[in-house]
Amino acid sequence: MAIELRDEIRQTRAFDTPEQEAHLSIERTAAVLGHALAEVLKPSGISATQYNVLRILRGAGEAGLCRSEVRERLVAQVPDVTRILDRMEDAGLVERERDAADRRFVTTRITPAGMELLASLDAPIADAHRRQLGHLGEAKLRTLVELLALARQGG
Repeated sequence: MAIELRDEIRQTRAFDTPEQEAHLSIERTAAVLGHALAEVLKPSGISATQYNVLRILRGAGEAGLCRSEVRERLVAQVPDVTRILDRMEDAGLVERERDAADRRFVTTRITPAGMELLASLDAPIADAHRRQLGHLGEAKLRTLVELLALARQGG
């Protein structure tokens, strides 16, 4: 039997609405899952956002992406993608190239070092996901994914 959120956060009174309980449950779950991800990433010296950027750029392939495309694809929105890319470039994980015809357009690509780091994280991240969510089974995970998609779409 799952522990109810009220018990987990030691709240004595009932939630005001089911929507409030659902929202807080999503927030709490995201925090728990996010903390576990941060622990897996800690030895590599990158943040969850930097990990997400590396995954996005690996998926983009040789063509790379401009900063705004990276920002649009991030799981969690961040205020300054440019600074994140700056730090990642300084660390040798990404490279940026200005377009010869339009110098305002800058393409970002993952470097071999970024690919190597990402490949070294693939198995530990997959293991963490299995530990955190594998007990739900495929059918419940599909239902969870669908429900969360509906929640993101709003009313």
